Amino acid sequence: MDFRKAPRERPMLSASLALASGLVVSACAHAPAADPLPMHPPYVAWDVVDDGVFTAGIEGPAVGPDGTLYAVGFARDGTIGRVVVDDDGRGQASLYVDLPEGSIGNGIRFDDAGVMYVADYAGHQVLRVVPDGPRVQPFASMPGAHQPNDIARAPGGMFYASDPDWANGSGQLWQVMPDGSERLLERGMGTTNGIEVSPDGRHLYVNESVQRKVWVYDIQADGSVANKRLLIDFPDHGLDGMRCDVDGNLYIARYDAGTVAMVSPAGRLLREVPLKGRKPTNVAFGGPDGRTIFVTLQDRGSIEAFRNETPGREWGPGR
Repeated sequence: MDFRKAPRERPMLSASLALASGLVVSACAHAPAADPLPMHPPYVAWDVVDDGVFTAGIEGPAVGPDGTLYAVGFARDGTIGRVVVDDDGRGQASLYVDLPEGSIGNGIRFDDAGVMYVADYAGHQVLRVVPDGPRVQPFASMPGAHQPNDIARAPGGMFYASDPDWANGSGQLWQVMPDGSERLLERGMGTTNGIEVSPDGRHLYVNESVQRKVWVYDIQADGSVANKRLLIDFPDHGLDGMRCDVDGNLYIARYDAGTVAMVSPAGRLLREVPLKGRKPTNVAFGGPDGRTIFVTLQDRGSIEAFRNETPGREWGPGR
């Protein structure tokens, strides 16, 4: 999110404590026998799309069922761009769709049928983009929201939406049903931003950008949440979009730090991957084997990527 815009439980440690205790470790390796992108060593960022191709409102990102990358803010706000990535990891961007007048997209997710869902923070809603056309349709109206920001999809089609109130440093958390009806789950939070569901669908992660905290909840049978507890907190910089890998590790865009932090399900900081830009807004898994992590950069209006050891939890149906 643009900051200028108005169980596997073990003891959970803060980032600062983990670093002080020397508990920074590498992720377990799940590398395939042959790397389809051997020119890019793990955890070294490269440019997928050059500076200025997207606006400073670049967000999303998400990889569709056909392997194509999508992000909001192509050339101007109120758009979604489509990025075709070649065998060397470089992308060619073009306009995919214009959103309705007055709408500005943020987080993007896909369902099992390849339908795109977009958080429209200006329109206080979630939009549905059907690939035939494409056609943009309203999906969930959220008149009580400040500005729907990031969305996450759970197995079974349930969505969750973060809802920051930047002017007051607060936020809310929403549940969106498969039929588009919505329910407010929590108010009075910090500036809610990044949001993700664990691979087994049992836990919901929500971060607060300004407060630099990541919370974890248990997801109940009806999609509501319970047993909120702190997963990890950071001593500096902001937090933005998040995604999980298949092992349940969480990848967090650290706005103004110029890194993506990798955090275990137990709340341990495993590593921080340096980027070229300073203001990452969100991350998404993709590439030929699901082990490429695409990162949108606000300060560059561009997309970077780096190779990871494990694929994303959504690499397959429901990405």
